[in-house]
Amino acid sequence: MSGLLISAAWRSSGKTTVATGLIAGLALRGLAVQPFKKGPDYIDPQWLGLAAGRPCRNLDLHLQGDAEVASHWARHAAGCDVAVVEGNLGLHDGLDLEGADSNAALARKLQLPVVLVLNARGMARGAAALLHGLATFDPTIRIAGVILNRVAGARHEGKLRAAIERFTRIPVLGAIGEDPRLGVLERHLGLVPACEAEDAKARIAAMREAVCAGIDLEAIVAIARTAAPVGAPPPQAPAPATRLRIGIARDRAFGFYYADDLEAFRDCGAELVPVDTLRDRSLPEVDGLFIGGGFPEVLGAELAANAGFRASLRQGIEDGLPVYAECGGLMYLARSLSWRGHTWEMVGAIPADVVMHAKPVGKGYVRLVETAEHPWGAGEGAVVRAHEFHYSTLAHADPGLRYAFRMERGEGTDGKRDGIVHRNVLATYAHQRSVGGNDWVRRFVAQVASHKAVRAAATAA
Repeated sequence: MSGLLISAAWRSSGKTTVATGLIAGLALRGLAVQPFKKGPDYIDPQWLGLAAGRPCRNLDLHLQGDAEVASHWARHAAGCDVAVVEGNLGLHDGLDLEGADSNAALARKLQLPVVLVLNARGMARGAAALLHGLATFDPTIRIAGVILNRVAGARHEGKLRAAIERFTRIPVLGAIGEDPRLGVLERHLGLVPACEAEDAKARIAAMREAVCAGIDLEAIVAIARTAAPVGAPPPQAPAPATRLRIGIARDRAFGFYYADDLEAFRDCGAELVPVDTLRDRSLPEVDGLFIGGGFPEVLGAELAANAGFRASLRQGIEDGLPVYAECGGLMYLARSLSWRGHTWEMVGAIPADVVMHAKPVGKGYVRLVETAEHPWGAGEGAVVRAHEFHYSTLAHADPGLRYAFRMERGEGTDGKRDGIVHRNVLATYAHQRSVGGNDWVRRFVAQVASHKAVRAAATAA
């Protein structure tokens, strides 16, 4: 196995475009490519996974810790020809002042060579100074090459190459020019998810063609082969027999899920049943429901138009259906959703209205403390580390609402609380991962199983 980490000096440098095109180009050559994304992210992994033809995995030093990141890496990188990790933010950015959670730290811990993507628009000799600074700031990592992105033309590329070769020891691996076909569309939360983009495969093909035409793939593969060998993956316990049917909203409105969380459901004996909130006329026969994040505001009119499904779900909730909803899922379960002068009726299970804003309300990692109201928590006072990224707030919320969490860090629903509890529903702005000791999937599945057993006993009686 070989691998590398793709990073940049700062965000929005074109890392996702280059990483997606590179993965697609290597896959076209017949290589088994395993994509990874550093940090909490749902959107970039969709593009990387679609390009590779296999699920992208997230490596999060904050939520997982060093040992679990190493184990996660070994488990999913083993057996592939090359692993490509796309970093987040800039090479040395992170929460920790000493850089313990940065891309550089991840490269060092996994002993991966780093390939930088440089947004060269408007740059010339200064590119060499920037690269020299990145390389010398932390000499424990190895910057094995740079890819010049957004190059204006051959003359611009020549100036960049000459400066970099004169003042640094970093090889230039290629250049990609300005091309409107290559940019993944952006919106308020970043890139448009691949599940929404109807032309996703065509865009990936354009990225692949640009990478293959402008970048030395042989040099990339040679760099990846210098990575440290991957350790033996941890043994996997056999999955138990399926005993529960848990619906999962997977459509253009909702698609924010971590691959390891979905596997955790199966490891707990649950069958995940796809649910389409836009097209299904009613909720299928399920024992529980998971509604992840997404962009319900973009599909507000379509969600509202499917009144039959909303009524079916509302009735299921009133009948006691266990539901876990994150961010976009919380917004969908509210009475209404308002954005850009429009207001749409939503499910109406939660007595509150959702209002979208022009700027982020909650963004980044959060620290939650469970209250006694949590329906399937680890215990009152238990600390949960998660993340949030939302532009909406709740309005006209029922003052009698119960909350599963109080906030120690982050915004939540009002800066103090998060996790609305209604009947057997837990709806929160926070996104959890089943890692770092937070076995939320197992506990939610246990609640679903308990509710199913109670219903079966009542039916028998």
